Amino acid sequence: MTAAPLTYRVTARADAAASMVLAAGDEIALDTRWQPDAPSTHPGPAELLAGAFAACLLKNVARSSTMLPFAYESVRVEVTMHRQDAPPRFTAIEYTLHLVTTEPAHRVELLHRNLQKFGTVYNTLAAVCEVSGSVTASPPTT
Repeated sequence: MTAAPLTYRVTARADAAASMVLAAGDEIALDTRWQPDAPSTHPGPAELLAGAFAACLLKNVARSSTMLPFAYESVRVEVTMHRQDAPPRFTAIEYTLHLVTTEPAHRVELLHRNLQKFGTVYNTLAAVCEVSGSVTASPPTT
């Protein structure tokens, strides 16, 4: 198994027409407009942060599937972030992780504890705001 990198780099750029971030060789269009006249079809910084949190959970489910091992058919996560205006910051993150698995409830709870303990993005955000969530499991449909 290869070790995770200890340094991450992204490049971002903006001009009058568009904003873009380049991460891991992929370009992601961004909404960085101030008070836009119309809704954007691109994520802004808050959605990217919520997406990073969701991706952290998904990556750690995949990691746990090998290390525990934990068998699952699919996983979906819903993340809600709450912010305040003054001072501007996120105050809470809530998530629900939906698993399709035949694993028993105690193994699902073990997975959830591992997500909370070993997620880099999870723990970084939990250090600065309240993070709470749940995991639901349902059996595969035939």
